[in-house]
Amino acid sequence: MSKSIKHNPFIPHTDEEIAEMMRSIGINSIDELFNDIPKEFIIKKEPDFEGPFSEKEMLERISNIAVKNLYYPRVQLHIGQGIYLRYVPAAVKEILRRSEYLTSYTPYQPEASQGMLTALFEYQSLMAELLGLEIVNSSMYDWSTALGEAGRMAIRLSGRKKIIIGKYVFKERLEVLNTYIEPMGGFIKEIGYTTEGELNVEELERNLHDSAALYVEYPNAVGFIMKNLDELAEIVHRKGAYLITGVEPTVLGLIKSPGEIGADIAVGEGQSLGLPLSFGGPSLGIFACKDDPKMLRNMPGRLIGMTEDVNGTSRCFAMVLQTREQHIKREKATSNICTNQALMAVGVATYLALLGRSGLRELAEYIFTLTNKAIEKFHKLDFVKIPFYGLPHYQEFVYSVKEMTADKVLKGLLEKGIIGGLNIASDYPELGEAIVTCFTEVHSLASVNNYISALKAVVRHE
Repeated sequence: MSKSIKHNPFIPHTDEEIAEMMRSIGINSIDELFNDIPKEFIIKKEPDFEGPFSEKEMLERISNIAVKNLYYPRVQLHIGQGIYLRYVPAAVKEILRRSEYLTSYTPYQPEASQGMLTALFEYQSLMAELLGLEIVNSSMYDWSTALGEAGRMAIRLSGRKKIIIGKYVFKERLEVLNTYIEPMGGFIKEIGYTTEGELNVEELERNLHDSAALYVEYPNAVGFIMKNLDELAEIVHRKGAYLITGVEPTVLGLIKSPGEIGADIAVGEGQSLGLPLSFGGPSLGIFACKDDPKMLRNMPGRLIGMTEDVNGTSRCFAMVLQTREQHIKREKATSNICTNQALMAVGVATYLALLGRSGLRELAEYIFTLTNKAIEKFHKLDFVKIPFYGLPHYQEFVYSVKEMTADKVLKGLLEKGIIGGLNIASDYPELGEAIVTCFTEVHSLASVNNYISALKAVVRHE
């Protein structure tokens, strides 16, 4: 036991330091710390697990053993819609617990905040590479508020008031966007898709002449990725408007980035990049734009920049742009961000550094493959209808059960230990009694089969 603790990478003490600590508390060995544990429950050797296993696989095995002690059975979760159940690597959790990050607030004094400023600069750099855009701020509250700020920024830059929205944007984000732009006289115009899953270009061109921007999400709120993303930037720019994209960041391991499709501004949610599924937050708003002086000066939030010390001998970091009302911008401020999600940005930077390019690609391929396998299995059920079947989906898709309400289906699934998704019948009545369900990297083919078995049982019961 003493050997395992002594060589624990997260307790990097020398033998002399350990001996001094033991003398201070009056013990002769590490084992004495655990005298209250009956001897028969102490493992005499290292656990003999089959393997080798990845960290995720090992935790799943341990969890499956531990869950036997629960009085209530563990449920299988399939709700997404903007915040997702993710696998969070242990290293990310460990970094976020470290006091130098956990207790840091806004780094106003660079001479005392180089660690946090360095980490935030790395976050900006990694996110800029992922999004394919040159400037990333550090950071926003969540996706919704990032979208609201993007809408305001487009209105300021263009002098126009209308924001065009591709259909099937998350309703909560639209409400926040409307709240942000309404005081400026801004308003939203929604346009739809063709049956082939393309944004309706004819409808778009009819509305662009007096529009500040087009906003589209990929994947959208019902899970599919529109097919004509590549052609939108040219159409929008030809009419003097801006293209704003909202993107689920993990999908960028598989498809083109906002920068590659010609977006001017990109927003998103960093929760998918190694942050836990919590009770309402905190999350992380991603905000990026092109390297354009006008856009830079209108960007909300703050930027961390690299500079040098007064002697010109050492590299260091500082907040280089803060468009806040309590700083030099005063009444011309473009943002009132007071506390950004600095700790969450450090977590996201850690996650991206751990995965790297190949890891992110593997993650995206796994989610994409599992989602579309699930769609195929659901489609084979004669009582299931999938309204967007045949379109490429990522992470989420919509289905309905013939002659059953969405509420009744979800209630039946819950009784079987499945939280099956979200009822979107009132949001999109044209889809009928629809449910949007979600599959991420924490799920497997066994999860899909378990869901389908439960769904069959619910329908049989009816």
